[in-house]
Amino acid sequence: MKISVIVPAFNEEKFIARSLSGIKAATNSFTAPGWDSELIVCDNNSTDGTAEMARAAGAAVVFEPVNQISRARNRGASVATGDWLVFVDADSYPSRELFADLAAIIQSGRCLGGGATVRMDRAVGWAPFVTRAWNIISRVKRWAAGSFVFCEAKIFRELGGFSEKLFAAEELDFSERLKKLARERGKDLVILHRHPLVTSARKVHLYSVREHLAMMLRTLRHRGENLKDRAACTLWYDGRR
Repeated sequence: MKISVIVPAFNEEKFIARSLSGIKAATNSFTAPGWDSELIVCDNNSTDGTAEMARAAGAAVVFEPVNQISRARNRGASVATGDWLVFVDADSYPSRELFADLAAIIQSGRCLGGGATVRMDRAVGWAPFVTRAWNIISRVKRWAAGSFVFCEAKIFRELGGFSEKLFAAEELDFSERLKKLARERGKDLVILHRHPLVTSARKVHLYSVREHLAMMLRTLRHRGENLKDRAACTLWYDGRR
């Protein structure tokens, strides 16, 4: 068994060294069952030192020129050689315990993929409430947060990966397609919850409550069609880091 950990990264020099260090330490959990692992970073047209820092950390680095999260994840997956794919954002920090839970659920043979609940670092104000609400929704709806998505590699390719029509919420679209296929195969999509993924709260600090609400209202008003327009997805693509 081999696990491919894929990290999409656009101008992530502030976070990626810590993230990759944590990921490499967490992959020790895969050695207990005798599994191999690889670490792949997709440089999504960065203009800073992201790629150099990733190489220095021992990751294999591939390049995706179109600045889009789904394309970056798909590009990383295209060179992955693992039996299972794990997508971790470059500002997120999985623990050994979370990866051990992942190994256990893979060994159980009962799922095709899934995600994990999350916990923000440096969360302030309204952020802890929103995170708790999201974790409940995630477990009930079985929606994987984009910061941590895992899937059997052959199933990922059968589904065609993440939708490149979407510039945001591609993980929700993928979760819905994966759930449908899992039901057809008598399997499940699992949201791990015993050891939440720690992820950066930077969007809480970089964007106001008003900006977050405006994005949510636009998405509701346009029934998600705005998510197909890169210019409309400012919380992900306006360059604030």
